[in-house]
Amino acid sequence: MTTLILGGTGKTGRRVAQRVDNARIASRTTGFDLGDPSSWASALDGVTAVYLVEPDLQAGPRLPRFVTEAVAAGARRLVLLSAPRAGEEGHPLHAAERAVRDSGVGWTILHPNWFAQNFSEGPWAQELRDGVLTLPTGDGRAPFIDAEDIAEVAAAAVTDDRHDGEVYELTGPRAVGFGEAVALIARATGREIRYADVDPEAFIERQTAYGVPENVARLLTGLLTDLRDGRGADLEDGVERALGRPPRAFEDFVAVTFRPAA
Repeated sequence: MTTLILGGTGKTGRRVAQRVDNARIASRTTGFDLGDPSSWASALDGVTAVYLVEPDLQAGPRLPRFVTEAVAAGARRLVLLSAPRAGEEGHPLHAAERAVRDSGVGWTILHPNWFAQNFSEGPWAQELRDGVLTLPTGDGRAPFIDAEDIAEVAAAAVTDDRHDGEVYELTGPRAVGFGEAVALIARATGREIRYADVDPEAFIERQTAYGVPENVARLLTGLLTDLRDGRGADLEDGVERALGRPPRAFEDFVAVTFRPAA
């Protein structure tokens, strides 16, 4: 079996690739571009399974077309990294989910909650290094899911047909407040780091000042303010159903990822 890993250098993709034999990484570093259909055929040649990721939620319905091409090229198993509520009309990943479900081959859909790795990779990590994490989340909490768990579920799904037809809602074992999360990281690193709540409109203005398109900034802010309003904190059993074990605790993620400052 050869498994094509979209986003093979990203948060989950590179971790899936480490767990799958005969993984083929599809990224711009390997000449693949999801926005350029002319680059698809060579990536799909001989592929039997595909891990699907859409890195740009504003890119339009290119993933459904890619699903069609993948199945035509011989892929017989699809695993889609999606998002909670993506099954609803109007969600940017709704068409991708429909395409995977209607593909005629084995499929699995993953709905991960907020990644624990947001604190160690990406813009949250830079803010933590600067000493203040500023988000419009108030006292909201999230059951952060370790990307290692997501990758382990994805690797199982692309290699074992017992996961066919499953939609796995993936969360950590408990909901953690942002203030608590930052305090745990500060204690692990031995540095002074704090969490600051910010007004949603001020957060949007700051994102657009950094060059983020306004529609993207509003989408992200809406997801964060959902947490402020108490939504998105429910625990799910997807990791345990898929792997037969509980998900990793946020405290374990912190202990492995963060080290005392030199």
